[in-house]
Amino acid sequence: MNELLVLGLSHKTAPVAVRERLSVTDLQIERMLADFARSQHVHEAAVLSTCNRTEIYVVVGDALQAEGELLSIVAKSSRIRPTELANLVYMPRNCDAARHLYRVASGLDSMILGEYEVQGQVKRAYEAALRAGTTGPMLNRLFKAALRTGKRVRTETRLSERHTSVASVAVDLAAQQVGHLEDKNVMIIGAGETAELTAQAFATQGVRTLFVSNRHADRARSLADRFGGRVGTLTELPEQLAEADVVISSTSSPHPVLGAPELAAVMCHRLARPLVLIDIAVPRDIDPHCAAVPSVALYDIDDLQAVVARNLEGREGEASIAEDIVEEEIHKFARWMGQMEITPTIVDLRARAGEIVDHVLAENEGRWESASDADVQRIERAARTIVQRLLHEPTLRLKEARDRDDAHGHVEVLRELFGLDGAEPEVVAGGAPPPECPAHGMFVAEQDAVAPSADVPAAGPASGSWAEVRSLAARRSSAS
Repeated sequence: MNELLVLGLSHKTAPVAVRERLSVTDLQIERMLADFARSQHVHEAAVLSTCNRTEIYVVVGDALQAEGELLSIVAKSSRIRPTELANLVYMPRNCDAARHLYRVASGLDSMILGEYEVQGQVKRAYEAALRAGTTGPMLNRLFKAALRTGKRVRTETRLSERHTSVASVAVDLAAQQVGHLEDKNVMIIGAGETAELTAQAFATQGVRTLFVSNRHADRARSLADRFGGRVGTLTELPEQLAEADVVISSTSSPHPVLGAPELAAVMCHRLARPLVLIDIAVPRDIDPHCAAVPSVALYDIDDLQAVVARNLEGREGEASIAEDIVEEEIHKFARWMGQMEITPTIVDLRARAGEIVDHVLAENEGRWESASDADVQRIERAARTIVQRLLHEPTLRLKEARDRDDAHGHVEVLRELFGLDGAEPEVVAGGAPPPECPAHGMFVAEQDAVAPSADVPAAGPASGSWAEVRSLAARRSSAS
């Protein structure tokens, strides 16, 4: 059975110093997807990379093996030890993985609650995977449903009413540090989408901005025309910094564009006039050592948290409504997953039962010397009839669950109990029975106590929580 798996790292699990090491460019994403397309173990793949998260979504046959492989790939590219990385990443599966993407697309998992930029970032990640040919039935369904969920949250709640973004929060922080911005010299380094949002936020406060960009000079000029600003280049950066009061940087450069020695030389000519630098790029544009230069106040994207906290006030109710929308959509996804898995599971279950019958018959073939061919045929028919009747009720129950939210939960439990995704069935040599349970005299193959996770309601006939069932292997791991 194919499983959906996410390996991710975000602002909730790692500081910017770690996130920037895992940040990937569009070209690197193309290469990663090309590698996944050649993989025998990964059936579908997509990569989402933003300033606050890097996440790999895959569909695999063996989730445990895939977790190890993905962790090794990410550790190698980031040059972080796998043991260290394992404490920073999250790896939800199936409905939990879908729930995570739904919350991301809805702005519920963002640093800024209700952030609206992330919906476009999720869409672009999906489009990149489509171009690379690495999507299939499950990821197509997942990303379309996540984008639909994000749209519902934005239209049915007021979570994004203020159109809050990282850029607007950075501008709020600048205003806190220097006071009224109208009479300040403001510089934006970069000319991408974030630079545009930053310019919009400054424009609402009556600020004319200097745009600095080398790679996208035409776009910088276009932004300057729209917002009444000026254009400069990175080669002119020292002269421009001499006049600036506030600098917000948001390029896609893999290396810093401003170092401490260059900044120190600039500050010598400013006569101790303060300079506020706000770096919202990941990887960071401004060398962290710039914070040690006298009269410089440097903030990175993680320093926006204090401003963000104030934006959360009065929005908890809207977040609760949004979470309800996510759960409603998750039940639809769980139902679809169950429908997709039921027929293959029935086929696998019957095939496994047939294998066991074949094994037992083959093991006992030498013990029936006195039996006629007709007797052997009757024994075989009886064995197969017992299996068919034993599986009749589970088969009916699976088919009846096809249109229910708990279909995926039933399938997952059944596949776990019968080992349909594991090794070949073990048949004891010589036909000896399996060990007995001393207390009850029952034959048992394995005793495995499964403790429910603290954040997962105990499943039961009336709990209605089947759509939220995590993999049993993951539960065992968390319980231990």
